[in-house]
Amino acid sequence: MFDLLPHIINGLTLGLLFALIALGFTLIVGVMEVINLAHGSLFALGAYFALATIGADWFAETPFGAWWLGLPLTARYVLALAVGPVLAGVAGMLLELCLRPTYGKPALYGLLLTFGAALVVEEIIRLVWGTGEQNLPVPQSINGAVLLGGMIFSKYKLFAAAFSALAILVVWLFLERTPYGAIIKAGAHDSEMVRALGYDLSRLRLLVFGFGAALAGLAGVIMVPIWGLRPHVGIDVVIPAFLIIVIGGVGSFWGAVIAALMVGLAVGITGAYASAWATMSMYILLIAVVGFRSRGLLGRKSALET
Repeated sequence: MFDLLPHIINGLTLGLLFALIALGFTLIVGVMEVINLAHGSLFALGAYFALATIGADWFAETPFGAWWLGLPLTARYVLALAVGPVLAGVAGMLLELCLRPTYGKPALYGLLLTFGAALVVEEIIRLVWGTGEQNLPVPQSINGAVLLGGMIFSKYKLFAAAFSALAILVVWLFLERTPYGAIIKAGAHDSEMVRALGYDLSRLRLLVFGFGAALAGLAGVIMVPIWGLRPHVGIDVVIPAFLIIVIGGVGSFWGAVIAALMVGLAVGITGAYASAWATMSMYILLIAVVGFRSRGLLGRKSALET
């Protein structure tokens, strides 16, 4: 059991990161009823915007750029934590504006548009930042290893897990304790009723899409120091995110969190003892859950179910 404990902790850490990615995805699916295949690209954009903020290559030759690069990495990293998600959120809002002509049409239109958007974003990343793998630098205070209970852990993974847990809690409090969160939840259950109550449904969709994209961007800034940063990193992300919302139940906040922890544990433990099966373990978990409960762990019961 003692030998298994580090892998369980690593799996839970990975699960918290997966949850942060999946929450934005499940919010967009729940309210918009759009499967956003560009979610992984927004994840990548958030990370690349953070890289541009920290490195400042695009204005390094200017007096302000020289001053900025002279600041401690911690200060630049903290700002990057805000800039990456905000700009990813803006990109998500632009994507939502492009999606509007597809509302009311078969879901295939939205799928194709977001798939095309993912390809466009990936090509833009290649043109602007190149095709090679890059590293997002992190402050020295959260770099390296730490000894806890006789076991060695990565400082950054512990930071990423704690930050993700805090972000998940903040999102939950926003949805549960604020009037805006109540409107979003109402929109997920019955969007027409929200419109009938006098709320601007178009603005709600725009804000929800931007919020979901910002969460993807935040996950990108937090996760790429572990995964590495490359133009197609979004593809590596969107598949686990999709599996998680299916396992947890489409539109369910805590379903997504629980499913993300299960996927993280499955990948973490399998990766330690049978690394070739690590990715496969996600699909086996999906089959096991959906085979017994087709609407996922906490998914709502369909009106067609008896």
